[in-house]
Amino acid sequence: MECYEKGGNLEKDMEGKRGAMKKVLILGVAAVQMDAILQLKEMGCETYAVAMAKDGPGADKADHFDIINILDEESLIKHILSNQIDVVYSTGSDIAMPVACRLSEKLALPHFVSSETAYICNHKNAMREKLTKECEGNIPYQVLDSVQNVTVNYPAILKPSDAQGQRGIYLIHSQKEFENNFENARQYSKEGKVIVEKYIDGSEISVNGYIVDGTLKYLIASDRETWPEYTGLIHKHIIPSRTVNEVVTKKMREIVIDACRRVGIKNGPVYFQMKVEHNHPYIIEMTPRLDGCHMWNILEKATGVNLMKLVFEHLLYGNVSELEKKRDIRPMELVFWCQKPHSYMDRTVFELPDDTIEYFYYYENGDYVRPVNGRFDKVGYYIRNL
Repeated sequence: MECYEKGGNLEKDMEGKRGAMKKVLILGVAAVQMDAILQLKEMGCETYAVAMAKDGPGADKADHFDIINILDEESLIKHILSNQIDVVYSTGSDIAMPVACRLSEKLALPHFVSSETAYICNHKNAMREKLTKECEGNIPYQVLDSVQNVTVNYPAILKPSDAQGQRGIYLIHSQKEFENNFENARQYSKEGKVIVEKYIDGSEISVNGYIVDGTLKYLIASDRETWPEYTGLIHKHIIPSRTVNEVVTKKMREIVIDACRRVGIKNGPVYFQMKVEHNHPYIIEMTPRLDGCHMWNILEKATGVNLMKLVFEHLLYGNVSELEKKRDIRPMELVFWCQKPHSYMDRTVFELPDDTIEYFYYYENGDYVRPVNGRFDKVGYYIRNL
């Protein structure tokens, strides 16, 4: 394993931290990373967070915050060594995961998947290629870096090959629509590529799972309802899924196990977005991390298992006993409040149902709503019983 040395031997640099309070560095400070920071503090860990700006709630919640671009790996290595960090990780960010895994490999820190696996899941073209045609959950696709003839049958989904946050996604019905939206989608790709995928006409589900030593130990499907006027943008999650039957559940489990094996996920959390067409689930996205929709929160209330706690107990201590808390599912939903970006937060326009059991606003009244997906951005959420 490649190790990084600066001013001495890596083992000596890391030696003094063993047995002390665990120190965890979280990449990013958005609300979903704040969840991780708060969980770590509850576990008695010392929390560190970095981002290129102090522009998220996690910055104030962490014990230590520093302005460092999460893509600046040399600066991050110096930060990790100087603070004797035990684990570097992130939640809800495909951009951060390959970085966290590369750093963990270089510094011999605990991690669930290789940086190669994290890269594959962050690049839709690489993911589709790795799954191969033999994977029953894969779908026809085409990767393009210029305007060419689309060979995937219409309707199709056009999106950047390596972006997150539902940016640059279009439902297209013709070659003309592809050409009209090609540059709009490609601008969100760091590699300047788009992917065109067969459109699956069916219900959307989110699938949260957890793997221990190659065995799938936890798997829950929830209905994923999107805003009809904004293709792909999430409005709510409903647990348990009302659209998944026994046939779909069995096939879904088989596909998740097969897909994880193909891309190299043997430990830790997995998150899939799927669509079910004619009782067959197809993979839209997959990633070796917790999702970006606070699903751990509703899943803890609905199933008894705190996936956020499980992740860090597994990473830090090799402890997966949290899985033993699983119980029968209590029906619930998580609903997002959304607003147009480049507007100002107005909490008074959002309804909070009487049966709400938890809620959170990303912004204070009057705060500027930053563009994330650039169309209709999350500004808060609530969880309620069904």
